[in-house]
Amino acid sequence: MANKGPSYGLSREVQQKIEQKYDLELERILVQWIICQVGLEHDDDSRPDSGVKEPEQEGREGFQKWLKDGTVLCKLMNSLEPNAVKKIQRSTMAFKQMEQISQFLAASQKYGLPAGDQFQTVDLWEGKVMPSVQRTLMNLGGLAVTKSNGRFKGDPSWFTKKAQENRRDFTDDQLKQGQSVIGLQMGTNKGASQSGMTGYGMPRQIL
Repeated sequence: MANKGPSYGLSREVQQKIEQKYDLELERILVQWIICQVGLEHDDDSRPDSGVKEPEQEGREGFQKWLKDGTVLCKLMNSLEPNAVKKIQRSTMAFKQMEQISQFLAASQKYGLPAGDQFQTVDLWEGKVMPSVQRTLMNLGGLAVTKSNGRFKGDPSWFTKKAQENRRDFTDDQLKQGQSVIGLQMGTNKGASQSGMTGYGMPRQIL
């Protein structure tokens, strides 16, 4: 994919507004969580299941570069759900990097993160919508805290818990009983009769 040139006119104005939404403090929290969750990689350890290195620099560009090839994201996902991403490998090839980001997104959706809470692959790879990447990771962290399965590492107060579905299972007998009940909003005919009623179309006698 060809590199994008500088933005001009309206597109540049839109890009500036997007960049203003980027939260540096949130970046620090996310970096701290990911390192705590996955662990730090040692210089002599390049195994796929090893930890991650710290970002080379702070800020939007440094954060994007850290996540761009997808390996950090996939290691994060595997720390929350073992073997969620089957194969993790570093690559300098664009399509390989984008493929790995897509694997992370697919695994996080299977983990329970709705598609509507996820960034698009190009948002990260091109670095144009990094606030969306931040929101996705915040939502993922909140989901991990909510699951309470012992795999989350870090400070739970970093994230807001995601609401869980309150599912109720009913037996066949309970469902049948429910079908026979008349809702109060529909009224009741208890005690009513046809006494005093006239046939349809017949004039009513007034005494």
